[in-house]
Amino acid sequence: MTGDLDVIDVWSIPTDQPPAVVRRLYGLLDAEERERADRARDPRQGERFAVVRGVVRLLVAERLDLAPARLVWRRGPHGRPSPAGSGRIDVNWSASGALALLALAEGRRVGADVEQLRPPGVGARIARRHFPPADAALVLDAPTPADGADRFTRLWCRREACVKVYGGRLAQGLGLPLAGSSPLRLADAGPLGPGPLRLADVPVPGPFRAAVAADTDRPFAVRRHHWA
Repeated sequence: MTGDLDVIDVWSIPTDQPPAVVRRLYGLLDAEERERADRARDPRQGERFAVVRGVVRLLVAERLDLAPARLVWRRGPHGRPSPAGSGRIDVNWSASGALALLALAEGRRVGADVEQLRPPGVGARIARRHFPPADAALVLDAPTPADGADRFTRLWCRREACVKVYGGRLAQGLGLPLAGSSPLRLADAGPLGPGPLRLADVPVPGPFRAAVAADTDRPFAVRRHHWA
């Protein structure tokens, strides 16, 4: 706890690692995770997958006082993973290219998302078609295409983080009103489930944007870490 705030621990994880690190992390994976790494479309994707899943195992197992290889995942709605037998611990992670994000919370469900900045123009088309008016205007009225791409990517991360709290589908989160300064309180999560939600942007390195969200109405503080 930080004062009266819950703390959500968030790690940024560089996914391009030396071969020796990739091999070590690959060795921590379970059979299903190794199979997914092995059948990736190209070797780099498989290595990044192994890094993300291996580091997640290391960090979550450390919190649960387990050996990483003994960590077992249970699957919730739409395959949302959570550590079996973890009690009050909830985790969520996301990966985009060379960066991943892991969030860990106690006593509440958490969602995390990281995205590489979208090319200018791509976000405007999506925002115009799918976002509520205030969110779409924030993207479409940006002073430059680069600003529009930045605003869209931030709003997209917020949507993904909210959806992942519930293990819902992305389509259920497209219409959420998420414009405004971080942190935000969302009284109604719409088709995702009962609100309220709390969410916050998370500073991350490089050309990426990120956000975390958590259920219940308790404010939270983000405690940032960088895995190396």
